Amino acid sequence: MGPTIIARNYAETLLALARRHGGEAAVDEYAVAIDQVGELLRAEPRVRQFLQTPRVDAQAKKRAVRSAFAGRIPEHLLRFLLVVVEKRRQGLLPQIADEYHALVDELRGRIRADITLANQPTPELQRELVATLERKLGKTVVPTFRVDTSLVGGIVVRVGDQILDGSIRRRLAALRRRLLEVRLPDAPVVNSTLG
Repeated sequence: MGPTIIARNYAETLLALARRHGGEAAVDEYAVAIDQVGELLRAEPRVRQFLQTPRVDAQAKKRAVRSAFAGRIPEHLLRFLLVVVEKRRQGLLPQIADEYHALVDELRGRIRADITLANQPTPELQRELVATLERKLGKTVVPTFRVDTSLVGGIVVRVGDQILDGSIRRRLAALRRRLLEVRLPDAPVVNSTLG
């Protein structure tokens, strides 16, 4: 079983735990808390290394996790983290956080979109792009806007594994490919003797 599937299974368990011990309100509370855990592991290599090294026994890791998060996150989430450490899956915590957010987005009818433009979009353009995507996708769009000056113009939208590329760079590359594929007719042979 691959890491993504394992992370998804843990995320599903966490979602069920949140719903069982706090209802729908807890689902969002757990999302914020698991985000804090995932971000800590992404941002702090020393913490990540401590949790992942086999030289530190599971009990010491669990004590550290309890010390770091007790009182800061829901008790059931803390117990969940301790089980993850006990099962030696702590390296998957950032992925579990990502999978948990994906599950919550599905539950709430949301979809995340990375929208890349050549220039910083105005608030009006941002609203227009989000509204267009929502009509096209039939879901509430949670956008992340990025600027990539190498685009020249146009837009690139990534929704999950799908990429909608409307950039001028892509259009120029497609035009170049088509031009290179065009087979020109042979030029007629002209008799060069004047007579």
